[in-house]
Amino acid sequence: MKLIKIFSISLVLLIASKTTAQEFKLGKVSVAELEQKIHPKDSAAPAAILYKKGKSRIEFDQSDGDFVTLTDVEVRIKVYKKEGYEWANQAVWYYKTSGFVEKVSFSDAYTYNLVNGKIEKSKLKSEGIFDETVNKFRGQKKITMPGVKEGSVIEYKYTIKSPSDRSIREWNFQETIPVNYSEFTTCIPEYYVFNSRQKGYVFPKMTVDKSPKSIIFTSKERSEGRVTTTTFSTDKIDYIETRTTYTAQDFPAMKEEAFVNNMDNYVSSIQHELSMTKFPNSQMRTYSTDWNSVVKTIYDYESFGAELNKTGYYEDDLKALLAGKNTLEEKIWVILNHVKASVRWNGYTGYDCDNGVKKAYKEKTGNIGDINLMLTSMLRYAGLTANPVLVSTRENGIALFPNRTAFDYVIAAVETPTGYLLLDASDKFSTPNILPFRTLNWSGRLIRKDGTSEEIELTPKKLSNDVVFLNYKVEADGKVSGKARRQCTDHMAMITRERIDGVKQEDYLEKLENKNGKIEISDYSRTNEKDILLPTIESYAFTGNDLCEIIGGKIYISPMLFFTNDKNPFKQEVREYPVDFGFPQMDKYNINIQIPDGFAVETLPASAVINMEDNGGTFKFVVAQNGNTVQFSIASQINDAIFSAEKYEMLKEYYKGMIAKETEKVVLKRI
Repeated sequence: MKLIKIFSISLVLLIASKTTAQEFKLGKVSVAELEQKIHPKDSAAPAAILYKKGKSRIEFDQSDGDFVTLTDVEVRIKVYKKEGYEWANQAVWYYKTSGFVEKVSFSDAYTYNLVNGKIEKSKLKSEGIFDETVNKFRGQKKITMPGVKEGSVIEYKYTIKSPSDRSIREWNFQETIPVNYSEFTTCIPEYYVFNSRQKGYVFPKMTVDKSPKSIIFTSKERSEGRVTTTTFSTDKIDYIETRTTYTAQDFPAMKEEAFVNNMDNYVSSIQHELSMTKFPNSQMRTYSTDWNSVVKTIYDYESFGAELNKTGYYEDDLKALLAGKNTLEEKIWVILNHVKASVRWNGYTGYDCDNGVKKAYKEKTGNIGDINLMLTSMLRYAGLTANPVLVSTRENGIALFPNRTAFDYVIAAVETPTGYLLLDASDKFSTPNILPFRTLNWSGRLIRKDGTSEEIELTPKKLSNDVVFLNYKVEADGKVSGKARRQCTDHMAMITRERIDGVKQEDYLEKLENKNGKIEISDYSRTNEKDILLPTIESYAFTGNDLCEIIGGKIYISPMLFFTNDKNPFKQEVREYPVDFGFPQMDKYNINIQIPDGFAVETLPASAVINMEDNGGTFKFVVAQNGNTVQFSIASQINDAIFSAEKYEMLKEYYKGMIAKETEKVVLKRI
């Protein structure tokens, strides 16, 4: 799927525009900064980044005897409102695995306040610094700045030392608050070539300079004899360093909007991916130049491709399960259920194995790679054409550029005469082609045994339905009583099952009653709760005393009662990001209203149809009256899972028209 006007891809070029870096120094907080009450360009901002400067440099470490990456960052933040206090808490993650540990250290951290016209500063103390474990691969250093209040200015600095010479962290020029100035510099020796890629809607300026650098090696040599002597010698290696600086000024805050899969996809940022290394007296080596080379590299991992070839640990179990199963559908279903029942997801993602498939099968727990590579292997053993599909979860962002870290998940795909069936055994409610919502992120890449790859569309095409049958009567005093039946299919059913899973029925009903206008629910029942191939069905009787209004002896009632949509989720004047519903969907309501004796319909909403362009969706509102009964058939069908930003105005108007109709009242008068 192509992204239009969202992402810009650029190589590290030797041609750049001229820009002048501003001078900022820690400790030089001004009275004017402390006196400022609101942000001059965003009065609603709870805080702002006054400046943020970072430098990542690859340099030779004499103690390690190799190149390492050092990143220095210094930040100044202004707090305007109490809502901005959260910016007093900062965290920096680091890798922490066997044989590879990064180090993070904070320094020069102060909070500045204006007290009786004078600047007072409070230093961050050791009790405000924390070291936490995020997961088995990452830790994080956290700080909580002291004495923060409205008007404070916060400053801090941190350094990340990485033993790797191949990884430059992504730098964001935008945040959820305004950024007055942001600057990021990379210093890269001539032995490395990195591709740089910018994303977002606003872009920084760039300058590139080259300068000579050198590494001096000092060695000593001892000679044994009647007198031991030590001689020192030095060697010098000269090289050229490329220094690239990106500067951004007055970048607006990223505003949360409805139906965005991951805001990080659209933040203005710069990413770097190692493309090539060429050291003196060594052969040139290339990395991750295209998707095929990326997936081949991944497939060749011992923790990936080799794990797919292991079968001995499950063969006896699978032979028994497959006995008498002849069709493709039967084999897929029995294998999917077997993996679900045999291995519980431990909460860790990852496209390669953590424990390894054999150990995961034995210990009945594993990460996503353990589970779904095992699933793929079993499908192949059963004679099916099955391959792993690399996925980037919604949380991880869209996999736009060829690199090994673009993915953080793997699923299985089975080739059938009618197309691919996508499977994920980590979720107990998933079924073929009904994947967990976390995986519905544009597209993935299928890897075959020969190392070739193919882009696989992850966005569902089939409608998921949420159908409500609502029958109720209205009393003369405005009391409403009736029955509701709700039936959900596919992804809507999966969401329903997740919502009710593990929740006590009395707690669930209490929440449902409070959410739906303080109604009272009785005769509640569920159907197909465990049979995940069938739709979920919820049925209940209800009564409510506050579901309609009586004004001047007339009864005003919204036909959809507590199912009425009364707020447009699309409020912004202009939308910069695609609208992502996750999957095509239809909400349908079949409603029968019984009018009380002694009343007649005075006003009835008119039938209407609203169509979006390019068959994007349709809203149908059909009304009919038969004696003392009024019938409504209301349906909103969204045919596209993703709408580009260019279609935002159309979608906004669609919802505006739909909500206007749904909130129209039926007016009953006495006769």
